[in-house]
Amino acid sequence: MKKIYVLSDSTGETAERVVKAALSQFGGSDVQIVRLAKVTNQSEVQQAVATVTADEGLLVYTLVDSSLAIAVHTIAEEHGLMAFDLLSPLLHSLSVFLGTMAQSTPGLLHQIDTDYFRRMEAVNFTVKHDDGQETRGLSKADLVLVGVSRSSKTPLSMYLANKGYKVANVPLVKGIEPPEELEGIEPQKVVGLIINPKRLVEIRTSRLVTMGQSMKNSYADYEKVEEEISYCRQYFRRHPSWVIIDVTTKSVEESASEILRRLGSHNA
Repeated sequence: MKKIYVLSDSTGETAERVVKAALSQFGGSDVQIVRLAKVTNQSEVQQAVATVTADEGLLVYTLVDSSLAIAVHTIAEEHGLMAFDLLSPLLHSLSVFLGTMAQSTPGLLHQIDTDYFRRMEAVNFTVKHDDGQETRGLSKADLVLVGVSRSSKTPLSMYLANKGYKVANVPLVKGIEPPEELEGIEPQKVVGLIINPKRLVEIRTSRLVTMGQSMKNSYADYEKVEEEISYCRQYFRRHPSWVIIDVTTKSVEESASEILRRLGSHNA
């Protein structure tokens, strides 16, 4: 039986009703809805996502705290988990439409203030400039992350966006020239991401399993991955002013902290 998990910082009752209403359009689908209520911190988010991942379920969440909502998005992305934010897009649209602030209380609405709008603008920019999209806008980014596929570019981008940074990320693919716009970016804005080949193979293999694709796919072939990493290192050596971060053993939070710390000293 498939499971849909409803994660909430309140009771989750309203969100469950919305999910049931949507499920009614699928006839007699055999689905179990499980509530994960009163989730109020990062640790509980980690545990909840791990639970859903283990059951290969779908995660639907309603969190009034934008930092927790972004954390769910980031961690779910890392786990290759399908997750849908039921509340944040509506809250943002309402705040713009009404031009007013809402209360930051679980079970009510989210506080909309200058900082919140700034972070939402950063998130919107980051989504638009994810994975090499809209390269013409790279010059407008506060940070540009560069690295091979599955080197944490997107999770890191979203985490930093929630802190108010407009982040673009650009994939490095052997045999394909990076966008010309990347060469024109101020070096102090660019961060190169490096990851151990063995760890990258593990991540990509997990991704293929989640997507139901063949294990013979060269995407997770060790020799091909080594070649990608070697190309990545060579490209980074051509840009000695870039900050280079090894993300192999770091969590998203640790990598982000190091990026901000090193960029801070880099620009001092």
